[in-house]
Amino acid sequence: MSDADVDTAERIVVAGYGPAAHRLVERLAHRGHGGAVTVLGAEPEPAYQRPLLTSVVDGTLPSGALRLPAAPEGVRLLLGVTATAVDRERRLVHSDDGRSHPYDRLVLATGAAPRLPDLPWLHGSDGQLPAGVRVLRTLDDTAALAGAAPVTVVGGGPLAVEAVLALRRLGRDVTLVHRGPYPLDRHLDPRAGELLSARLRALDVDLCLGRTARAYADGKLRLDDGRCVAAHDVLLCTGAAPRDGLARSAGLAVDGGVFVDDELRTDDPRVHAIGDCARPAGPAGSYGGHTTAWEQAETLALLLTGDDFPPARSRPVLRLRARELDLVRLGAPDGADETVVLADAARGRYARLSLRDNRVCGAVLLGLDRAIAAVARLYQRGEPVPADRLALLLGAAPEYAGEELPGDVVVCHCSNVTGTDLEAAWQAGARTPAALTAATRASTGCGSCGDELRRWCTEFVRREEAVSA
Repeated sequence: MSDADVDTAERIVVAGYGPAAHRLVERLAHRGHGGAVTVLGAEPEPAYQRPLLTSVVDGTLPSGALRLPAAPEGVRLLLGVTATAVDRERRLVHSDDGRSHPYDRLVLATGAAPRLPDLPWLHGSDGQLPAGVRVLRTLDDTAALAGAAPVTVVGGGPLAVEAVLALRRLGRDVTLVHRGPYPLDRHLDPRAGELLSARLRALDVDLCLGRTARAYADGKLRLDDGRCVAAHDVLLCTGAAPRDGLARSAGLAVDGGVFVDDELRTDDPRVHAIGDCARPAGPAGSYGGHTTAWEQAETLALLLTGDDFPPARSRPVLRLRARELDLVRLGAPDGADETVVLADAARGRYARLSLRDNRVCGAVLLGLDRAIAAVARLYQRGEPVPADRLALLLGAAPEYAGEELPGDVVVCHCSNVTGTDLEAAWQAGARTPAALTAATRASTGCGSCGDELRRWCTEFVRREEAVSA
């Protein structure tokens, strides 16, 4: 998209108002976009950090703490209004309140919906879930999980594990039903999966692995082996499906998400898509799907205001948001020419590094908090790993000796806070870890970056002392 293709006074309509859409409109305003911006948010709530919902479930955070800052001045924000149809020829978005919204650029940020398993007992004639069966996708969903009765979580992905741990913190009896051999089986190798299962059992989580749910009635969930487990509530954490119906009805290319190119354009150059609803149509590494939704919003804001791509992109990191478990997965082992494994079952510690050209291309780390911080930085920056691999995994390797901490590294993955964000908050007067948390929301999720915040405070003081010396 060249500068000649961009009119910074264009009317932009954004369908959806989750974190990606919020970041987009914030960055558009920051970069001086002069045109009208209209946002249609289906939920009555302003944008909030959806990944932190389990922190509301266990009471760690009040629901208001998830709310993102107010939309920039001048943005026309319509909450509780859903985009229902797109007239691409006339460039209009129709909404369920009977209005039509003209656009020069349309951005689809419709997110994803809970993916329900194909089980006959889940699908009633009215299309609603049976009483007692719930999902966890919105703030309203968290309120339904309050109580003390037994609950069964169905699923084995990150949300399922985080939900199980949040419910245990509430003191609820919890059973996890998963058809795979261990939780997070799509992300972990068998040895890491066994250790994770052991850690969950030690926290009094009843695991029913290799099982599926066959029926639910009278507070009991019957499994395919005939076993019945107590379940006052059944929480379905079985994945998410892109909300691509609006794009499909508009005649855009859709298949498990809205296809986008490396400039986040659909097959209509006036329509873009970001976040969970988008799917890259180009080669691996394209901006359309191989960065986070946060970065997609940053990239699109640059493009819509006539700038070029940012020079570097961070790499997505999967980190469990749970204080009981330090668990992270980075990249993939594909193409590795060296593998380093550390297994300490007695202490519940495990690491598997996949290296290519002496750089991290994939990793799984469990119970090694210092190693997680060090390896994640090396991975994100594409830097070579130290020769002493064991020292790195045990947290004894010197990190960036004599070098400033890198501002482009993501410090808090829950809230997408970088070192640069922390420095800006520090310069604005946030001079303690608690003040940095209040200013940036870092460490308000799983809390695992608390040590990193203290380290950054020390670094900022060192820099100021060096300048004044």
